[in-house]
Amino acid sequence: MSKSHKSPFGKLSALEPGGAQWTAGGFWADRLACCRDVMVPAMGKLMCDSERVRFLGNFEVASGDIEGRHRGPKWDDGDFYKWLEAAAVVHAELDPSIDQIVEIIAKTQEQDGYIHTDVQIAQRAGQKDIKRFGNPMDFEMYNMGHLMLAACAHHRATGKTNLLNVARKSADYLASAFAEPTPEMARHGICPAHLMGLVDLYRTTREKKYLDLAITLLNMRDLVSKGDDDNQDRIRFRDQRTAHGHAVRATYLYAGAADLYLETGDETILAPLDPIWRDLISKKLYITGGCGALYDGASPDGSEDQASITRVHQAFGRDYQLPNCTAHNETCAAIGNLLWNWRMFLITGESRFADIVELTLFNSVLAGISLDGTAFFYTNTLRNLDPMPARDLRWPRTRQKFMSCFCCPPNVVRTIARANEYAYAVSDRGVYCVLYGSSQLDAKLPDGTSIKLKQDTDYPWDGRIRITVQSAGEFSIFLRIPDWARDAAVQSKPHRSEFAPQPGTFYEVRATWNPGDMIELSLSMPPRLIEANLYVEEARNQVAVMRGPIVYCLESIDLPDNVRVFDVMLPSEVTLKPVKAQDLAGKILTLEGRALAAMSSEWGDELYRDAASGKLREVDLRLVPYFAWDNRGKSEMSVWLPLLR
Repeated sequence: MSKSHKSPFGKLSALEPGGAQWTAGGFWADRLACCRDVMVPAMGKLMCDSERVRFLGNFEVASGDIEGRHRGPKWDDGDFYKWLEAAAVVHAELDPSIDQIVEIIAKTQEQDGYIHTDVQIAQRAGQKDIKRFGNPMDFEMYNMGHLMLAACAHHRATGKTNLLNVARKSADYLASAFAEPTPEMARHGICPAHLMGLVDLYRTTREKKYLDLAITLLNMRDLVSKGDDDNQDRIRFRDQRTAHGHAVRATYLYAGAADLYLETGDETILAPLDPIWRDLISKKLYITGGCGALYDGASPDGSEDQASITRVHQAFGRDYQLPNCTAHNETCAAIGNLLWNWRMFLITGESRFADIVELTLFNSVLAGISLDGTAFFYTNTLRNLDPMPARDLRWPRTRQKFMSCFCCPPNVVRTIARANEYAYAVSDRGVYCVLYGSSQLDAKLPDGTSIKLKQDTDYPWDGRIRITVQSAGEFSIFLRIPDWARDAAVQSKPHRSEFAPQPGTFYEVRATWNPGDMIELSLSMPPRLIEANLYVEEARNQVAVMRGPIVYCLESIDLPDNVRVFDVMLPSEVTLKPVKAQDLAGKILTLEGRALAAMSSEWGDELYRDAASGKLREVDLRLVPYFAWDNRGKSEMSVWLPLLR
């Protein structure tokens, strides 16, 4: 097995492979079991066996094993690598079947290292006008970047180098092809998964040429003379200070840049990231952690320079432009935001980034897949009505077993497969507890001190967390006190402190520990009514409900037949009681209480009418976690509900 790599310019380090494991009975252990037993096998069958949609089949055609044409988008290779990454992590024991897949991929690769099935199949068919890197929208680098990420994960999980060798050859090809980038070549860095992939390859192999190539490809973006925000190259990366453009491509770029800072310490790379983060968090992030509000936007919106306005797909949008019914919020953008915030956390050790990791993972990321692990969202709206005001926005508002652009489903699966990697991090002083959940930790500090911990909790449904120390020594245990935790308490046998835990910080417990010593952390979890900034027009005079890190929503399936979600209003003094759900998988807690509802009346074609007056009536209220909506059949849904003050 490969050893972990300590990035020289990070305050914290990620764990070695297998350093943290979810333990049976906990929230994440249940999700991981579903990933292992359902998500990966079901998706593997679709991607490897289906003829109607080709993933592995594209490699077989490109290698000459079978006849046919390329099927699916040009980024299907990358989507297949995402699934392979998840399969390697959770099914390392099934390595022979993975080896067969790797053998097909290796056979597809050209002698010089080039691999991209769409172009290879076209060239095999004699299409002489199709060239390597002839079109930036072919996503060649993106696909190779996900190949590198999958290969490094596969190597860490199995110790094998067969897929790693393919990834290295592809990186060596890129190094040769882009040794001296030109402005014409510079636009090929679209959706830059290759930055994270190359840095991961460097960390895995310790070959500096891969880090150097990543730097070259980041700097190459500055050669673009007529770029646009659809690919974040209208403005030089080092001059950017706001989150703009295509949300997936942007967050992948920010995550890759953070990786490069961790290895190089180049302050010019780090300089844009904090102001971009603050712009996103304060003006463009949904309460669920979702981002990329618009299906299509304009870049730059409202500019006096009309010639520079271009279309931007899956765009962040303007400040405070956070629509509910038409929210895009691609699942991949949430994952990109998660990857970026984790890297910013490793750089700084600051709880604000870890809080976003938790918020995004529990809400936007988990919402992307059904509770049974077989159906998916591409976009993640915050309100679903029947009928919707805009019905033709490309992607369905109900979960799908398959969609023609299959980028989000394998991205969610690989994220769940590797969620344990976000549970802890280490510093010179000790271990940081980041993502709470029943788990086992076996880690070493940079000085060789061994730390073994056992965490028992029913989090996120219960804020009581017990950490049992299983190794001896002097070190610190840093407890994340989430920003929402207004009432936190820590009890520890060998440790006494005069300082109370503060929300939005890490609380340090330092002691000379003996096996059996314990820490008990209590995070109060009352349901909270959250309001949005007054500039968020679509949430004005409305509130969302959160309990702990979980965002809740109302589904019409839980309302009387003649009541719709937009009829329901919350009293400002509403009492909500956590209740275990009987009709949702796992140990999910719903929130139940009483609300008020107006008499629903149908609208015709009129745009305006006199306001109706009438008595409000009490109705039973049941809110479900946002990530669990659309798991019980067709239903309207809303995160934001009107508030009666």
